Amino acid sequence: MTTVTSTHTPSGGARTSRGARAARRALVLAGGLVVLLLACAASLVYGSSHTTFGDVVDVLRGTADSNVTTIVESRYPRTAIGVLAGLCLAVAGSLMQGVTRNPLAEPGLLGINAGASASVVTATAFLGASGSTATMWWALPGALLAGVLVHALGSAGTSTNLVRLVLAGAVLSAVLTAYVQAVTLSKPQVFDSYRYWVVGALSGRDFDVFFSVLPFAVGGFLLAVLLGPSLNALALGNDTASALGSRPGLVRGAGLVSATLLSAAATAAVGPVAFVGLAVPHVVRALIGVDFRLQIVFSAIAGPALLLLADVVGRIVLRPQELMVGVVTAFIGAPALLYAVRRMKGAS
Repeated sequence: MTTVTSTHTPSGGARTSRGARAARRALVLAGGLVVLLLACAASLVYGSSHTTFGDVVDVLRGTADSNVTTIVESRYPRTAIGVLAGLCLAVAGSLMQGVTRNPLAEPGLLGINAGASASVVTATAFLGASGSTATMWWALPGALLAGVLVHALGSAGTSTNLVRLVLAGAVLSAVLTAYVQAVTLSKPQVFDSYRYWVVGALSGRDFDVFFSVLPFAVGGFLLAVLLGPSLNALALGNDTASALGSRPGLVRGAGLVSATLLSAAATAAVGPVAFVGLAVPHVVRALIGVDFRLQIVFSAIAGPALLLLADVVGRIVLRPQELMVGVVTAFIGAPALLYAVRRMKGAS
């Protein structure tokens, strides 16, 4: 009698597991896109002036009266800038946490917020700059210069020393913050202008601001997408990354360049909005895993959704006045971050 032994291979179970993960990621992606679209719609509907979703549809069709059309169309640039800034902050945060392998890293680690603040204060106090467009043009070079300086100080030869990078960012931020405080305390009129910008807001911006920072945002985002596979290798350690053909020093440098471009664009456009770059990457990892190729794409969806929803909440709670988006993101981002951290703890 011939005995037939049945052997079970794990390939079927592995394929099922991969299929389940792919389905979960597709579901999360679809849900994220729906939330982002709803956030964009809410950003067009809600404001200091009362409008409805039907009014927005009428404006898009060209059948609304001139008053409603003016109100809704004034929200277009605000919504577009919110999407762009949210994308930049979230992707920059994901890059910073991947490059430094520090879950608490965020764009401010590069001293970009302090550099932009110092540049804005200098232009306002000594060059008479005013208005959102002028402020943006001064914040952008200050943010970029701070990021380059921190990167230069944190580099040893051709490699990037993470400890030196963090120390350089902390020192530069402390020095520039002291300078900002000195100038604003000695010039009250500068403080009045600066305190509005430093909290972070989407209001008062137009499409000139959007298109001015767009090239920096696009360049930084494309570089981030290209770095996804290399960041996955880097997460395994320098030796393993080198064995896989990656160049850790080059990857870190390129990641910091990308994060600098993205952070500078967002900060110049809307001011130093906190918590988006820190919280969104944690939420994304809790939902879709640690693959940086996916993290960057999902962060580009979750970041704008969070920032726009925070802006909408700020418009509603104090109507007809507004609560600045930088204040609201802290209240929304903190619970989201705590939820993500609890999920990560449970999965470990």
